[in-house]
Parts: sequence; structure tokens; C-alpha cells
Amino acid sequence: MRFSIQKDYLVKSVQEVMKAVSLRTTIPILTGIKISVNEEGVSLTGSDSDISIESFIPIEENGKEIVEVHQAGSIVLQAKYFSEIVKKLPRETVEIEVESHFMTKIKSGKSEFNLNGLDPEEYPLLPQIEEHHVFQIPTDLLKHMIRQTVFAVSTSETRPILTGVNWKVYNSELVCIATDSHRLALRKAKVSGRNVPEEFKANVVIPGKSLNELSKILDESEEAVDIVITDYQVLFRTKHLLFFSRLLEGSYPDTSRLIPTESKTDIFVNTKEFLQAIDRASLLARDGRNNVVRFSTLEQRMIEISSNSPEIGKVVEEVQCEQIEGEDLKISFSAKYMMDALKALDSSEIKISFTGAMRPFLIRTANDDSIIQLILPVRTY
Repeated sequence: MRFSIQKDYLVKSVQEVMKAVSLRTTIPILTGIKISVNEEGVSLTGSDSDISIESFIPIEENGKEIVEVHQAGSIVLQAKYFSEIVKKLPRETVEIEVESHFMTKIKSGKSEFNLNGLDPEEYPLLPQIEEHHVFQIPTDLLKHMIRQTVFAVSTSETRPILTGVNWKVYNSELVCIATDSHRLALRKAKVSGRNVPEEFKANVVIPGKSLNELSKILDESEEAVDIVITDYQVLFRTKHLLFFSRLLEGSYPDTSRLIPTESKTDIFVNTKEFLQAIDRASLLARDGRNNVVRFSTLEQRMIEISSNSPEIGKVVEEVQCEQIEGEDLKISFSAKYMMDALKALDSSEIKISFTGAMRPFLIRTANDDSIIQLILPVRTY
């Protein structure tokens, strides 16, 4: 195998596939990146058996030559060293050649590295997925949906299913739900499909870690991402990228019963002012009992946000609301959960709906039901 390639394209592809490479794996070959070269271009693959990523660099793009192939072939190189070497090479062009016994020469300008390669035949094949039904969603929307839900997954392994995000597809609508049993994030959006029958349903759980890595790789663009869901794997495909993730086994709890349908108190408030007030109140609530702040309604469309730590001190702040409807209320909740939820809502004004001091409450944008944040209060009164 021998080819030369533009360095910036190679660096970008290496960074993409590195997201799937684990340097602490029990399968030695998976600490490497597989490089395959043919007459169409260069493919790089990284995998940790949960996530697999393949990044493709074409021979040319928009009339610009990127790769020059002298001899096709493949090799596996230690990801840790290869990724560092590629970043620091001196010239814009890199030449890579595999010699006998998988010894690989990497040249750029006057710099030459020799790396011991591994047998590419030992590298696991990418999952084979039959593409009966393909969904499409714009890249920027997919990134938003991940950002607005994935923060709410559980970080505890006691219930592994909650470390993932539940994706449901029905009637051309995708619903993403994440919960750690103290809070819940839900986001809906329309998706288009190819060869997707009317009655098609999917209900899968994608690991939060996979979605986080996918979101980092995707560029902000209007281009669509293809999504293929099977029983054990999900595939996300863009023009030059394949991203496979295994699915979590087991059934996700039915969260629809958690979401209240009526409310006793509705508050409309400026998101930024409310977020900053919660942030200030949390300054004295960080230690001890999971940073609880107290919230109560006052006269004249005012709310009071306070926090009290006996050994540190206390803070009280009043915030003007746009509107308060319904009963008076006193409630306590985690400042961190509230701030996470507010940051996920891209809106200048929010509506918070309460059904009592010990019941879950909803935060959403004033006139949009496609995104809902739910938080369970903390018992302090």
C-alpha cells in the first residue's frame, strides 16, 4: 500500500475516528486505526465494539485532488501514536507506505516516521446493516435534539437502560426521551423517510455516550443525515461518514405517565433573568444536599428564589415575571437540574407549569410543545 494525501484532510478524518477508539480495550487490535486505500479514496476506521466510525476521504472533491493512490491496500496503525504524528507533520502533503511485516513509513517534508503496523485482516468488520427503511433529518436539527436531551441520561450503571436516550419513530415523527428518574428531557421533530411504510414503528435506546460523540463529529449544516435503525444497531450516515452504535438491550420505562396534563400554577418568565438568579442562588447551595434552591410566588407577579446553607449563609432574590396564573406555591428543586433544563431551551421566555409542591413540574417554551423539560422537586419544607 502506498499513497499520498493532503494533511488537513487526514488530520480531520483521524480526529473523527479517534472518537471511537478506546485505548483501554481488552482487544488489542481495537487500539489501532484501520486505513484502507482503493481507487476511490482512503477510508479510516476506529471502533471500541460499542461505537464504530468510518471516515472516507475521496480522491478529489470540487475539482481539487486530495489523494494520490500508488498502490491499494490496508494497514492498522496504533491510534495513540498515529494521531499525534499526523497532527505534527511539517508539510501539507503526507506520504504513507506499507513495507514488509506491516512496517509503515510516514513521510512529510524532511520528516520520516517508521511505525509498526498490525495485520488488517484481524480488524473486525463493520456491522452489516440491511437498509430497508432510511430516515433523514437535517444535521443541525439532529445536533439540537441530542443537545436538548442527552444531558438528562443517568450516569449510574445501576439501571443501564437509563444511560441511553429512548428514540421512538412513529408516523414520521421522532421523539427523543432521556431521564435519570429525577428529571426528564423530551424533544420531538418530524423526519422524512425513504421506503418507510405508514405503519412503521421503531422504539430503541441509544447510549448517551454514542450520541455525545456523534454530536461532536457532525458539522453544523443543513445537509441531511441518513438514519438506519435495526434491532441491535443504529447507523448515522453523512456524505463521508458512517457512525455505527450498538443499542442498549431492555425496554425503556413508559415515561408518558410522568408528564402531567394539567397544572395548578403557571409562571411565564424571562429565561436569562431566571437562569442568572438560579445561578446566583446556587452559589451558596453547592455543598451538601444536592444544591437545593427554594422558589415561592409573591404578590405583583414576583417570585422569590432563595438558598440557605447554615454554615455558609443565605441568599434571597426576587425576580419579576411576565405573568403568574393560578395558586400560590412554595417548592424546592435542584439548581443544577433547573439550569441544565433552561440551557436546553432555546427561547427568551419560558413557561413553568406546577401541579403542587411535591409533584413533577414542566418547563417549556411559551408556545412550543416540541420540547419539554420535567424536574422532580426536593422535599425540604
